[in-house]
Amino acid sequence: MTPLPNICTMTSFAEHLRQLPPVDHLTELQLIDAAGQLAVTIENKPGKAGSLAVYNALAAKHGSINVAAAQEGLALFAEHTESARQHPGSHPNIDRLFEVMASGQGYTVRLVQA
Repeated sequence: MTPLPNICTMTSFAEHLRQLPPVDHLTELQLIDAAGQLAVTIENKPGKAGSLAVYNALAAKHGSINVAAAQEGLALFAEHTESARQHPGSHPNIDRLFEVMASGQGYTVRLVQA
């Protein structure tokens, strides 16, 4: 498993993204809620591939998207996290991490191979 980037020394999302494992082998990542239902799908397509890479790396490290993963994910999203905080709804994959931290309710992750 590739370690996640050192989030203390990098400042931008683009820098963090370059350090994450590739996701070319994935079509999508599915988040499964506590009831076992599909809550959301993050597809491997332009505009979403960065979120897919972050969630994939977090799931690999933490085993799920839990509070610790959400906290680390917000740091990885860097400047986009503050934008999401100021404009709720503009970054749904970041908003979801805020929700995990606030509620303590996380997601299991299902990877769909290409």
